[in-house]
Amino acid sequence: MTITFAREEIQQTIKMIHEENLDIRTITMGISLLDCVAEDINSLERKIYDKVTKKASHLVTVGEQISSRYGIPIINKRVSVTPIAIAAAHLSSEGMVRIAKALDRAAKTLGINFIGGFSALVQKGFTEGDLALIDAIPQALSETNFVCSSVNIGTTKAGINMDAVKRMGEVILNCAQKTSAQDGIGAAKLVVFCNAPEDNPFMAGAFHGVGEPDCVINVGVSGPGVVAKVVKEFPDADFGELSNLIKQTAFKITRMGELIGRAASKALQVPFGIVDLSLAPTPAIGDSVAEILENMGLERCGTHGTTAALAMLNDAVKKGGAMASSHVGGLSGAFIPVSEDAGMVKAVEVGALDLDKLEAMTCVCSVGLDMIAVPGDVSSETISAIIADEAAIGMINKKTTAVRIIPAIGKKAGERVEFGGLLGGAPVMNVHPFSSKTFINRGGRIPAPITSLSN
Repeated sequence: MTITFAREEIQQTIKMIHEENLDIRTITMGISLLDCVAEDINSLERKIYDKVTKKASHLVTVGEQISSRYGIPIINKRVSVTPIAIAAAHLSSEGMVRIAKALDRAAKTLGINFIGGFSALVQKGFTEGDLALIDAIPQALSETNFVCSSVNIGTTKAGINMDAVKRMGEVILNCAQKTSAQDGIGAAKLVVFCNAPEDNPFMAGAFHGVGEPDCVINVGVSGPGVVAKVVKEFPDADFGELSNLIKQTAFKITRMGELIGRAASKALQVPFGIVDLSLAPTPAIGDSVAEILENMGLERCGTHGTTAALAMLNDAVKKGGAMASSHVGGLSGAFIPVSEDAGMVKAVEVGALDLDKLEAMTCVCSVGLDMIAVPGDVSSETISAIIADEAAIGMINKKTTAVRIIPAIGKKAGERVEFGGLLGGAPVMNVHPFSSKTFINRGGRIPAPITSLSN
């Protein structure tokens, strides 16, 4: 498939790159580990390391070559693998930690940013492998540098596994405690999902689904700064006009993403999968989703009207992306990770944005409660209840929701955590003081909604 660009479109894209922080956020190679299964753990470790390092041996080099050729920044090169709870289902939690360390060695060898897939899918219940992996997560994330983990605890079709929700609250708190010297960075590498997509290129939630090919290239595009600039340039546009302007911008961004994805696919000789058009902010000034919403006319992100503004933004981004490519997938929409968005951080600091408002915003955006620091004395049951609320939003609305929450051990609301790089830093946010313990301890499974009966 040949993609052609008009001269004006090329000039506009160059301006977006140089003046408005447009980039390819990630090219992520998905790799199946199903053919690596071996009863002996030494053999399994070796097979996984060998396959990942062989398949992705040229990923970083090709990414750099394509970036240089087209003049488009490619920020991250990453790998996702088959959920380890499936590929290593027979192992104990100690064995799972060994596999995590094998993945970490592979990532270091390749020179990639992260490797995702230390994951389990437990929406309807646990296998022995699921339980072993979940038990291993705190140690695995505290003893590796590049490994990311995710657990899917619910779907619209299956309902919500509340036993898994309870356990993940405990795991998140344990991850933060084990990495408290780094402000709980272990918890920042762990996502709890409802309706997790199998082709997501973004970390920490990426894994290579069992329905995917043996190897595939997925691309994550970002461009909050570009959209913010467009919105600011048309202060008098009504919402219909503004939606069209955002759609046109998303169309151009997605075309660039598909161009890079297909170039990487050809160079690496693996199939092209999807373009994930997600407005993923960074801590850099001018690269903020909150700024887009404020440019629409909100004095500060989080005030009344924020959810409506975000809904319009998310819808316009999806429509523009879908017109540009037949292979839009992953999450595709607007992300609202607090620590990674300078505008969100400012909104929290001035009291405009709290956890309840963020939860409301997740009803209409791409993912969920993301990169939120909470007081270190938070109970595991409170974390579990936050997960349950987000999962319910995803289950009922047939969308992906997720929780990436970081208990800041030894810190209280108003203090700050710092992760550095794209993860940024953020103020610690208040949680409700009232207990959810009895609710969480009920256990069992919240049934799927009536809307799940769609056949």
